[in-house]
Formats: sequence, structure tokens, C-alpha cells
Amino acid sequence: MTRPLYEAKAEFFRTLGHPARIRVLELLCERDHAVHELLEQIDIGPSNLSHQLAVLRRNGLIAQSRREGQVLYGIAVPEIRDLLLAARAILLDVLNDQEALKRELRAGRAARA
Repeated sequence: MTRPLYEAKAEFFRTLGHPARIRVLELLCERDHAVHELLEQIDIGPSNLSHQLAVLRRNGLIAQSRREGQVLYGIAVPEIRDLLLAARAILLDVLNDQEALKRELRAGRAARA
């Protein structure tokens, strides 16, 4: 029996549900990175980063390769860039809506005062 699509989507979004994984993906969207480069950019320990990379790799979002004696990580699914950009746009829209609501609430408070 196949798994329903909504369950697969939920699992996919759970994979993205850690701030360090999002940051790794953001950095790898720019270019491939070695682990030491990721550690310089992300405030987590080496074992935690290793775990997060393993989760992303196991779920097929990143791939590793060897170049000049280094293990490099890169994006395995180019569409992840589009997803991260879409998330940014959604967050901006949500924040703009919240700001508009705050202005409206403040205007209502001032009118009653």
C-alpha cells in the first residue's frame, strides 16, 4: 500500500523543521561547502552538524562529493532554492499583514482615547 501524498509532504516538511538544516540549505544554495566552512557559518557543534547533514542526505536533499581531498556538500535538488525563496516571500507577506493589523489596532485605540 502506498503512502498518501499528504503524509510524504508532512515528512518532507519535518525534514526542514530544524533551523540548522535550513541554514545548511541556504548556504549550499550559494555554493558547495566543506564541513569546516559550514561550521564557521552555523553556531552548532561538529557532531550536531554531522547529524543534520546526515538527515538532509538521507532524505535526498543534499549530496556529498570528494574534491581535492575534501568532502564537499551540495544541493541535490535544485528546486530547494525555489522553496526557500517562496518561504521568504510568504514570511514577508505574513509580516506585512501583521504590521497592517497593528496599525489598524493602534488607530482604533487612539480613536477611543
